[in-house]
Amino acid sequence: MDRDTLSDIAESAPLPDAGAELRSPSASAAGKTSISVPAQLVSQGAHRFYALVLPSSLLAETCTVEPRVENPAEGFQRLLDPKRAKSIAKYIDAGFGTVPGAVVLSAQSRAHMHYDRAAGTLTFRQDPRAFLIIDGQHRIFGFKLAKRAVDVPVVIYNKLKRSEECRLFMDINTKQRPVPNELLLDIRRLSEVETKADALLHDVFDLFHTRGDSALKDLLSPAERRKGTISRVTFNAALRSIKGAFVDARAEEVYAVLNAYLRACRHGLGLHNADEQITHPALFKALALLFANVAERVADRHGGKYTVTNFEDVLIPFFKRLKKSDLPRAGMSHVALHEHYGKALSAGFLIKQWLFS
Repeated sequence: MDRDTLSDIAESAPLPDAGAELRSPSASAAGKTSISVPAQLVSQGAHRFYALVLPSSLLAETCTVEPRVENPAEGFQRLLDPKRAKSIAKYIDAGFGTVPGAVVLSAQSRAHMHYDRAAGTLTFRQDPRAFLIIDGQHRIFGFKLAKRAVDVPVVIYNKLKRSEECRLFMDINTKQRPVPNELLLDIRRLSEVETKADALLHDVFDLFHTRGDSALKDLLSPAERRKGTISRVTFNAALRSIKGAFVDARAEEVYAVLNAYLRACRHGLGLHNADEQITHPALFKALALLFANVAERVADRHGGKYTVTNFEDVLIPFFKRLKKSDLPRAGMSHVALHEHYGKALSAGFLIKQWLFS
């Protein structure tokens, strides 16, 4: 969790009479183990929380949640997704790396939490409901399922009202911004965890982005979503729908055929003064789905010579048959668009132009 996020968290939930907890230590109840760990009291104006490191096994033994389904009156947490927790446990046990983000907890009264400023230690009871999880329930339950133990950065608030806990949960889950999917695709390559299929799509996108003869020159956005461009995520989703057409093909081969096809598509769209609408996600995906049908006809007519001219031989009559209203409209899915285009491609010219050509 970065410094700005911690600042946002602290601003959302001031501790009532934070000084009182430093003056009045509480003894542990009989039968409960008392835990003391080094901790740093962090003050941001009138706001305070504790920053420390706890073993994952201890977190698993002392943390709980209040799921809304089980406690509709006061609960606010989401239900646990077992698959997500298991994937975290598997990641930890495989020894791949770390889960460095701090989990955020709210100490409950039964924790009897006390901070010794002189010693710099935080003491609390080892109780199964000592802490309410504000952020990180899947990580904590993943740690509980894991066979290996890890040290976990932790942020703990004390003496919060339930309304303050709810606000803190809301702030964390609305103010934090997830990493864009476009950036994650680049990170996968840098971390060397791409699949063979993902690597092919990545290389084909890069060719369309960098080649001077690209049908999509200046219309691609590799690392983010930008209006009027095709993102790497949209590009990959479109090509995955036709991956069967490129089994064992190299990136250069895929680029050569698709580039000729897309240049022909842009010429056809130009008949309706809609050339640059190719960046519309629904239209781009629909044209990708149409590719196999068009390529098969080019193969039959021209012996598998996939040139711009040969693609235009099939596509221009199709685009002339379309009306401007057949271009994508708000709310129209690429599946519905492709279904309509498939009918338009076949209507009235398959026999006339193929059988008698």
